[in-house]
Amino acid sequence: MQSNAPPDSDVQLLDTTLRDGEQAPGVSLTAAEKVEIARALDDAGVSVIEAGSACTGPGEQRAIEQVTSQHLDATVTSFARGVQHDVDLALDADVDGINLVVPASDRHVETKVGTTKTGVQETTAELVEYATDHGLWVEVIGEDGSRADPDFLQELAAVSHDAGADRFAYADTVGHASPDQVAEAVAGLADLGPVSVHTHDDLGLALMNALAGVGEGADLVHATVNGIGERAGNVALEEVVVSLWHGYDIETVETESLYGLSSLVADAMGMELPPNKAVSGQNAFAHESGIHTDGTLKDERMYEPYPPEAVGRERRLVLGKHAGRAGVRAALDEQGVSVTEDQLEAIVSRVKALGERGKRVTDTDLLAIAEDVTDVDRERQVELLDLTATSGSSTPTAGVRLRVGDAERVASGTGSGPVDAAMKAVKKALGNLTFHLQEYHVDAITGGTDAVVTVEVTLSRGDRSVAATGSEADITLGSVHAIVDGLDRLLATEDDPALPADD
Repeated sequence: MQSNAPPDSDVQLLDTTLRDGEQAPGVSLTAAEKVEIARALDDAGVSVIEAGSACTGPGEQRAIEQVTSQHLDATVTSFARGVQHDVDLALDADVDGINLVVPASDRHVETKVGTTKTGVQETTAELVEYATDHGLWVEVIGEDGSRADPDFLQELAAVSHDAGADRFAYADTVGHASPDQVAEAVAGLADLGPVSVHTHDDLGLALMNALAGVGEGADLVHATVNGIGERAGNVALEEVVVSLWHGYDIETVETESLYGLSSLVADAMGMELPPNKAVSGQNAFAHESGIHTDGTLKDERMYEPYPPEAVGRERRLVLGKHAGRAGVRAALDEQGVSVTEDQLEAIVSRVKALGERGKRVTDTDLLAIAEDVTDVDRERQVELLDLTATSGSSTPTAGVRLRVGDAERVASGTGSGPVDAAMKAVKKALGNLTFHLQEYHVDAITGGTDAVVTVEVTLSRGDRSVAATGSEADITLGSVHAIVDGLDRLLATEDDPALPADD
């Protein structure tokens, strides 16, 4: 990397997923979800967790209290505006510290708050002294610092440190700064005391700006899981962690926990990650091109900067119109399917043809093609025998009859719709045979009122995942077929699947 190397290896993370991340439009976390995410962050080794804004209201304050009651190793903080009332609310929530946000730019000082620079300095000093007198860890954040007068920003930092603040944060609040600007500003602030860096991604520079700050002495980086945040988001925690680890050999948190964290937050917020997202995107460690697949099979590091296992991921060889013999052979071997060279050639041809029609070639597609070419039937572990579903004005209800191993299992379920009810019925019928639904996607592939829909799902069980499809005129039936076929494929890869006993 071309950025300046960090002056030392003592760099820590402040995660603000539960505060700045939750301010993203359409995102709202329950108290239970906040606790679960906070515990996961703490387990990963995050040093500071901003649990929310106690000043938002009673519900948010109770959520923060539930986080603080977990007695985490991390320092748990609350956002606080530059008023004593906010500090008192944070104290009531029993946090360890506050992120005290005060205006720094002329626009924020004069237009937003309606005060003067002298007034900001005086208020900041008073609030820092008040908070520290009450035993709080205090970080002062100069809001819109990247657009502030550099001399005033340094004066504000000096006042904060003199009053007893633990650190001062340089905030690129609107994500407009360049790495050079961040580096110059942070270098000046670092001479005055401990400094943090808070960056946004409005210009796509959040990561570069965070690293630029670290290179000039910032030893605490604000970040959110998946980069979730207002507008274009914040710098992504997982990208900061990997960049510092891979580029500078600096360890901040347990890297193996990153994908689990990313998935947890994405699920809680109901936000699907872009497939090309660094570290946690579906395609981050996926290879389809025949040349790349062949190279990867010969040397796993051929087309990867670091092993996927380092961040809790697995490498995927994807099948499609770019697939080659080596990739298809490897996929068949993984499924335990043996073929001759002639059969392999036929399978590759059909895989390419399927991909050229714009279809995603899933594991179940490959198995179906292989079974057709080799004329070999595989014994299924799970099979759908019957499905009924009703909705209308009554509560949506579904019943399923499955063959699981050698036994038939029957169950029913209710839900918000027939698909939800059917999914719950399937899970109930499977008992302790659990799986996780990672992705669910529906496409209409014909027009009109008799349209056929294709349901694509990705299921995981342990550290294994599989993609499956179901195409039916009825979306509920298509969904259940996809789920059952996917689970069947997962079990087929297990040496001794623990099938549930019949009730």
